[in-house]
Amino acid sequence: MPHAGLMHERSMGPEEGPLLRARLHIRGGRRRLRQGKIAAGVAAIADALSAALEWYAASPERRVQIGLRSARDAQDDRMVYQALVRTKAISGIFDYDLFDRLTVRSFSDDLSDIDHRSLMSDFEKLMTELGVLPFDEETLPKEDPGTF
Repeated sequence: MPHAGLMHERSMGPEEGPLLRARLHIRGGRRRLRQGKIAAGVAAIADALSAALEWYAASPERRVQIGLRSARDAQDDRMVYQALVRTKAISGIFDYDLFDRLTVRSFSDDLSDIDHRSLMSDFEKLMTELGVLPFDEETLPKEDPGTF
């Protein structure tokens, strides 16, 4: 995974760790997609999405704003995403269910038949709505380009 060896998430806290992991996976996903490794890119951005939702829901204030009753509810990505859409914290333009099916496919298929540019455009809009994007890549730990 794109964050392996680049961070010590557990020591970073419930918000800082997932936010950094999301950003590292966005960077890694973009690189993999540019390299034509579509399935690996989708898997990386799926982890970025999960980390971003974890980060968002880790804040008690944000959790209350979107109507999640407990920290346990905040551990369910689908529930967090649906709460964000329901409360209009995000637009809902990102097709979570389609992306979830695509992610499952990425584990057994190279996904060479998908339009990853459109997918990334919608994904990046979502990450911007959440506040994960934009970020300065120079602030991230250096990536080993030799990693898968």
